[in-house]
Amino acid sequence: MLSLISRRLLQSIPTLWVVATATFLLLRLAPGGPFDDEKPIPPEIKAQIEAHYGLDLPLYQQYFQFFGNLLKGDLGPSYKYPGWDVQEIIIQAFPVSLELGCWALLISLALGIPIGTLAALKHNKPAETNLMAVAMIGICLPSFVIGPILLMTFSLQLGWFNPLGWSYAGDRVLPAITLGLLYAAYIARLARSGMLDVMRNDYIRTARAKGLKERTVVMRHALRTSLYPVVAYMGPAAAGLISGSFVVETIFFIPGMGPFFVNAALNRDYTMVMGTVLFYATLIILFNLLVDIVQMWMNPRTRND
Repeated sequence: MLSLISRRLLQSIPTLWVVATATFLLLRLAPGGPFDDEKPIPPEIKAQIEAHYGLDLPLYQQYFQFFGNLLKGDLGPSYKYPGWDVQEIIIQAFPVSLELGCWALLISLALGIPIGTLAALKHNKPAETNLMAVAMIGICLPSFVIGPILLMTFSLQLGWFNPLGWSYAGDRVLPAITLGLLYAAYIARLARSGMLDVMRNDYIRTARAKGLKERTVVMRHALRTSLYPVVAYMGPAAAGLISGSFVVETIFFIPGMGPFFVNAALNRDYTMVMGTVLFYATLIILFNLLVDIVQMWMNPRTRND
């Protein structure tokens, strides 16, 4: 296990280097700069600002300067938030995005697994079609459509929840549902296919032949193995839930990473975009590693892969 973890962590180093290099080059090659505002800045003042941040250096020197600071754990100052370092903004805003992602993940699992399992148990029956039709809603409607619909229905018309903010427990409900419905649909499809495959195995027939109740067969013998595809999907799903919260945070005005990243991309805040991309790339690697560990616990035969 330790050997696997060490090997995966070492393999992640070149991946992060490629991500960082590609992001650096794309940002520098894109038209415009962090100090190209609508109101023009006098050339001498702009030159002093760029010299202060090292933007007047040749591109290769900026590249090595950035990676030198990165190896020291310094993501640099934000160009659009004076007095703030990128890591300070991430430390302040990421817990909000993490909490939203965790609630959305719980909702997606709570909806997706039962729907997929029941659909598999009702295979080739009208109930299966109805359940999977409900699950398809999450795939067909993106978050920027579901969010406003939930806002108009449950906030403006019914008045059950606040339309904006992150101050009360109820403020988590609509954003988490908006973000979790898409992944609940995928989890339902994976849970259904996994359960269908497991229910055809010989040991399930043997359990039924012994006279076990159908509920016992499903819960004790089939469910754990059928969730293997769902667990394999948890790595990219968890990363997608956290990074995909940018749109939802913007819709509901949640003080997470979303507004900072969107504003940084629009304003060419190089250091903020680079820091956010690298931070989330690292999270994706860690989530995938965690999923691999859980898969090995569920199926020891994969430990030698």
